[in-house]
Amino acid sequence: MFRIITFEREYGCGCAGIAAELAGRLNWKLWDHLLTEEIAKLAHVDCRAVEEHDEKIDSAFYRLAKVFWRGSYERSMPMLEAQAFDADCMVSMMERIAGKIAEEGNAVVVGRGAPYFLRDRPDTFHVFLYAPRSEKVRRLLASGTSQSEAEELVDTVDRERMTFIKHYFNADWPTRSLYHLMINTEMGDEGVLATILNTKRRLEEKPALAGPGLRRVR
Repeated sequence: MFRIITFEREYGCGCAGIAAELAGRLNWKLWDHLLTEEIAKLAHVDCRAVEEHDEKIDSAFYRLAKVFWRGSYERSMPMLEAQAFDADCMVSMMERIAGKIAEEGNAVVVGRGAPYFLRDRPDTFHVFLYAPRSEKVRRLLASGTSQSEAEELVDTVDRERMTFIKHYFNADWPTRSLYHLMINTEMGDEGVLATILNTKRRLEEKPALAGPGLRRVR
């Protein structure tokens, strides 16, 4: 029986709305923006500080400066919390929260490395959502994003996510063997939701087949 559903996604494919609708239908807890809030609370920083490091790695200059700082006499000097919070800190806290989510169950989790932190759990159902570039731009325009910004975000955010996954999990993005389903959201949100729920149910009826990568819908 699956107790957790994780989503990984291409930017602009509509994952946030699909995940929220799925959580509502299942009456499960949605961990999307709530993850940002939980990390901010644990780190004692503003949500904006967390969003700046969301599924990104720190710059090469910052990482070099951090190594220098750790080895200098200044390491004994207290750092401001906002300065101390970085991508490494965010990933460490996300790992802790993933353990909490696993204990509680009945959760829909969006991104932030969740599929990788929970990859060995047989009670977790993994979904990857994607869409053609034109569909992602269309969805972003419908949400009020300008044409130029939509195109820039579609072209850059996924590259950052790819680098993030490679850096912290030494894996390609997307890791196709990890997911039970990889779905093109151009079919429409209702079709995506029906596919997820139907496949989840079928795999629960056949426990021997409930391993990631054994069934994909494109």
